[in-house]
Amino acid sequence: MIKSMTGYGKAEAALGHKKITVEIRSLNSKQTDLAVKLPALYRPQEYEIRNLVAKRLQRGKIDVYITVELAGSQNSVTLNKQAFDEYYTQLMALADGQNMAWGTKAVDAALLQVILRLPDVVQTETTTLSDEENHALMKAVEEALNHIEAFREQEGAILIADLLKRIDKIESLKNGIEPYEKARTETIKARIRENIEAIGIPLDSNRLEQEMIYYIEKLDITEEKVRLQNHCNYFREVARSEEGVGRKLGFIAQELGREINTLGSKANEATMQKMVVEMKDELEKIKEQLLNIL
Repeated sequence: MIKSMTGYGKAEAALGHKKITVEIRSLNSKQTDLAVKLPALYRPQEYEIRNLVAKRLQRGKIDVYITVELAGSQNSVTLNKQAFDEYYTQLMALADGQNMAWGTKAVDAALLQVILRLPDVVQTETTTLSDEENHALMKAVEEALNHIEAFREQEGAILIADLLKRIDKIESLKNGIEPYEKARTETIKARIRENIEAIGIPLDSNRLEQEMIYYIEKLDITEEKVRLQNHCNYFREVARSEEGVGRKLGFIAQELGREINTLGSKANEATMQKMVVEMKDELEKIKEQLLNIL
């Protein structure tokens, strides 16, 4: 199953007065770029969570957000009065030494906010992570991963359908070139003869024919068309039968580009060159889409 690297998954777990929420977002990236944000209480589980997420999602720019909400009147936040008083006393002494004016409501409110932001003033009740809460946490992570993987598969199906449609278009354009090849050959021969006749140089018809055959063989695109067709077939085969094919399909797209470029350099005919430009346009869109394929 082809998967996109773009996805979103969310899961929640209720445990007594707590609600654990896990959100996972991912975007495309050449490597695994994983960031995990979680409460301090769950910090010991970060390594396990990282390994689980990296194993399941494999590649991409991945952000994991884990939050905990307390229900009802439960509150694990306390104020350290001793630390508050010490900070207040020192700040007041510093202000007096600098002859700063105090006493207004605005200044007192600003001072209060400053002190509350200082270390150890606001404390969160630290507890040991119980087995029950750890189980609920990891279950929520698993559920969020299931949701993001389902999202990725859905997006991947849309992407691969679009890619295969563009491969069909390239193949159709390649087949559309064939009727112009014979006409192109006759046009080249006629142009060479006209130019020689215009110069008025005596010529050997047999030698001229040999030279024209040699010149036209250089413009033959049979091999390029065969290789281009093979690459199209291989692209479809890989897309329908393997997982984690983003890089592999990217390599096939590079080979497609080489053959299309050679077709363009050998075209020497306006309609054929126009079709080659259309092929290049489709290929660029394929390359853009492949950046999102896992």
